Amino acid sequence: MTRVQANDVEDCMKDIQKQQWVTDVTSVRTDTDLFQQGCVKEITRLNSLSTRGVLALSLFLVVSILAWYGFFFLPEPDAVTAVIGKPPSSRIISVVLLLYTFSAIILSLSRMTANMEHRSSFSHVGYLTAFFIFYYFGKSLEDNYWAVFGSGFTILGVESYRIWTFCAEGISKNREDLEYVTRTGRLPPRE
Repeated sequence: MTRVQANDVEDCMKDIQKQQWVTDVTSVRTDTDLFQQGCVKEITRLNSLSTRGVLALSLFLVVSILAWYGFFFLPEPDAVTAVIGKPPSSRIISVVLLLYTFSAIILSLSRMTANMEHRSSFSHVGYLTAFFIFYYFGKSLEDNYWAVFGSGFTILGVESYRIWTFCAEGISKNREDLEYVTRTGRLPPRE
């Protein structure tokens, strides 16, 4: 092999090595870019999710206002009970409300300690609305309004706090990861 051919082979090898290095750097940049985009999407998702607890609480307040004014849009209790029968007594409804309240609070606190993502507390609004309606048809809404309101506000307050803290922790973690990638140019170490 002549000296010119050897130089050509060396130049060719250097070009191949440069191309591999550029490809490796590009793939690393692509991975970090994708990771950054994923972090931004997750932060956006958690920001929108964090308001669900407050929205459920707001909806419950609207239902509570309607209950305060006696559900003016519902038919009279006597007309409904003539068709579907007598509702449960207010004492039974109160016992079920008490059991539901403690169960819902314990469930929410256990989700909080397990750091579980449970997206919504709107089901609680439905259950609490049912309690208002049962009391309405049992003609004991005036006597038990504050019991349902207090239970609902407590349950939804705990749920709202749980959702908000879960989202705040996730947002904080993603912001730390973004800062690490921006500062170092590498993906953060896996935990």
